[in-house]
Amino acid sequence: MKPTRLATAVLAAVALTVPLVPATSAAPGADDRSPGHTGKNTLRRAAPGGFHIGTAVAGGGHHESQPYPDPFTSDEEYRQVLGAEFDSVSAENQMKWEYVHPERGRYNFGMADAIVRFARQHDQVVRGHTLLWHSQNPAWLEQGDFTPDELRSILRDHIKTVVGRYKGRVQQWDVANEIFTDTGELRATDNIWIRELGPGIIADAFLWAHQADPHAKLFFNDYGVESVNAKSDAYLALIKQLRARHVPVDGFSAQAHLSIRYGFPDDLEANLKRFSALGLETAITELDVRMDLPEGGVPTDAQLAQQADYYNRTLTACLNVKGCDSFTIWGFTDKYSWVPVFFQGQGAATVMRDDFSRKPAYFVLRSTLGKAAHR
Repeated sequence: MKPTRLATAVLAAVALTVPLVPATSAAPGADDRSPGHTGKNTLRRAAPGGFHIGTAVAGGGHHESQPYPDPFTSDEEYRQVLGAEFDSVSAENQMKWEYVHPERGRYNFGMADAIVRFARQHDQVVRGHTLLWHSQNPAWLEQGDFTPDELRSILRDHIKTVVGRYKGRVQQWDVANEIFTDTGELRATDNIWIRELGPGIIADAFLWAHQADPHAKLFFNDYGVESVNAKSDAYLALIKQLRARHVPVDGFSAQAHLSIRYGFPDDLEANLKRFSALGLETAITELDVRMDLPEGGVPTDAQLAQQADYYNRTLTACLNVKGCDSFTIWGFTDKYSWVPVFFQGQGAATVMRDDFSRKPAYFVLRSTLGKAAHR
C-alpha cells in the first residue's frame, strides 16, 4: 500500500524523534531498548509539570477469560513499564461493581488495593472508575428484587464504602459513567439506577462521593462525546443544572476510543473548551486508536502513521484546554488490549506492541509532551 500524504507527513515527524525500526533492530539508545527503564526518555518525564499522563491497569473483567494470567500480578515487565512510563493509573476493571462488589454485603478490594499501593510506591495518582454505570454490574444487583429504598441504600453504601476506603488516595472519580444515549437521552431503560430511582439519583451519587472524600475530583465520563453533538450537549446542559444546585461536579471527561476507520473528531478542543468555560476540569480518560488489521495481523506503516496522528491530535487538544491536566490511554500494550475481544478483526490500538516495543504513536506523544513542557 502506498502511504498517503498524511501518513508520509506523520512518519516524517516521528523520524525526528527516533528512526522507525523493526522491534528486533537496534534502537537509538539504551532507554528506548528497554521499556522498563528508569531513565529520562519516558512519557512521564517528558510531560509538563502538573500534567498527568496515565494508563489503564489491565486485569479483572474480560481479562479473566483470556489465555494468560492476570497481567498486573504476573507480568514483571508489564509492571516495570507501568511504573516507569506513567504517573497516573486507572483500574481497567478492578474497581467496577462486578469485580469489587461481587455479592451483597461482600467487597473484593484485593486487586484495587494492590493498584493503589503500586501507585503510591511509584509516585502516581489514581483515577477511580466507576461508581454509577449501566454495565458490568453483578447479577445479584441486576436480578435482585429490591424496593427503591433498598436500591438507594445499596448505591449509597457502595459509594461511601468504596470512595471512603481510598479517601486521599484517589485523585479523580468517574462518578457517573455513560448515562446518556447517542441521541442525548438518559439511559432510562438499561441503567438500573436511573430506571428504578429516577434522574435525581445522579446528583445523589455526586453528593455521596463528595461526602466520602471531599478532596477527590468528581467527573462525568463517556464515549462518543469528543465532538459537539447531542450527547455532549446533554452533558453540558445537565452539568449546568447540577452546578446551579451546588452539586459537586468537578469535571467532564471524554473517553476517546477512536478508530482510524473513521475521521478524527476535529472539534475535540472546541468541545472541551465549552466545559472548561463552566469552570470544570476536563480529561481524556480512555484513549486508544484501533484499526482493521491486514491479513497476518501486522499494521502497515500507513496505518501506524494515521494512528500516531490521532493520538497526537488528541493530546494536543487536551494540552490546549485550560484545566485538561489528565490524559489517560486505555492500556499501553497490544498484548493485553480489550479491543480484539470486543471488535472482531480490529486491534493494534495501543502505543506498544506485544513485546513492549514502542510504536510511532508512543514517540509522537513523548515528543509533544516534551515540547509542551518547554513552552
